Amino acid sequence: MELAGNGDKAAFKRLYDRHVRQVYGQVLRLTADRSLTDDLVQEIFVQLWRSLSKFDRRAKFSTWLYSLANNVAITELRKQTRWFKRNERAAEQSDPDQLADLHDGIDLGALDKLVIRLPEQTRQVFVLHALNDYTHQQIADLLGIAEGTSKSQFHRARNLMQEWL
Repeated sequence: MELAGNGDKAAFKRLYDRHVRQVYGQVLRLTADRSLTDDLVQEIFVQLWRSLSKFDRRAKFSTWLYSLANNVAITELRKQTRWFKRNERAAEQSDPDQLADLHDGIDLGALDKLVIRLPEQTRQVFVLHALNDYTHQQIADLLGIAEGTSKSQFHRARNLMQEWL
């Protein structure tokens, strides 16, 4: 960790290899778009390389990295409002049999298939709270919504997924 922070490329490669799959899965759950996820994961690790020397060694590295990943993904998603509308319409019109076509044949688990069907903000709240252990207050701060909105979106996600089972 310290070597990577001092510019050691081999040490950074080891950090990358250790964390890339988890970061990829986390970002894919937020975006539901494989191509966008590929781009964002690359951007996340570029930003990590640039800011690694600023990392407070007393903090947990994985928490810091996953927060960076969430921030990069959510910032990009906010920029892509057309993508939001297209994805939400596709999710509302899809059924489980169409999900493979919709997502370029990504082999996802049952939970991931349900999560992808959720409307964009509901999906973000669910992923951050249920899968990444963010509090509703942290989600509210990150997404710029009220804490109560985070809670209601989370419950909406759970209810929708239960209906779909």
